[in-house]
Amino acid sequence: MTIIQAIILGVVEGITEFLPISSTGHMILVSKLFGIGDSDFTKSFEIIIQFGAILAVVVLYWNKLFSKRDTWKKVLTAFLPTAIIGFLLYTTLKRYLLSNSIIVIWALFLGGIALIAFELWYKGKSFAVAQDDDAGISYKKSFAIGVAQALSIIPGVSRSGATIIAGLLMGISREAIVEFSFLLAIPTMSVATGYDLLKSAGSFSFDQFYLLVLGFIISFIVAMLSIKWFIGYIKNHSFISFGIYRIIVALVFYILIFQFKM
Repeated sequence: MTIIQAIILGVVEGITEFLPISSTGHMILVSKLFGIGDSDFTKSFEIIIQFGAILAVVVLYWNKLFSKRDTWKKVLTAFLPTAIIGFLLYTTLKRYLLSNSIIVIWALFLGGIALIAFELWYKGKSFAVAQDDDAGISYKKSFAIGVAQALSIIPGVSRSGATIIAGLLMGISREAIVEFSFLLAIPTMSVATGYDLLKSAGSFSFDQFYLLVLGFIISFIVAMLSIKWFIGYIKNHSFISFGIYRIIVALVFYILIFQFKM
């Protein structure tokens, strides 16, 4: 992996982490396009730089994080299912799923169709929408959101997309579930990063650590901008455009990777 490639992957991560389009899926496909090998370092890089994007949430939501103890309890409740499933399937995830481009492409494609179908269905339904903060998210709903997030262990299945759709189905407002999804990313990616470093850090060279730090910083800066844009976007738009985008990306990468053998 070169410095330029690390920067580009950091930008990709920062843009896509909180949008319902799968940051992990994008990084896997972009890495494949660049011809970056499926080494343990590459897989760790894709996991660890996500923590840079998560740090952007900590900075932007600092006051909310440390002023409401109940918020943290709900976030940790939602994190529990992901923690258990992620721990049990860590080896399978890193050895098989994080290097499988065809799984990513299919997940992006089918997820795009599901996102469009959901929005069209949801538009015609009437839900008792909870208030626009986490006070409208019960512990029971928090746990259910966490179960939905666990689906994102499959690369290409968006973590934010799964949690947001689950929240909307339970009558939570878009603003409230999107913010909750942001906060839920903090323990999820912090633990994933820490666990991966514990397992793999000893095998990294100095140059590889430099690339990790570079990707981390770039993803943090870009994620700050992406979060602010997304919060403004959801107030007046549905997620249909993201569904269309997922389908287009899946088709484009299928052609580039499998038809042209890149």
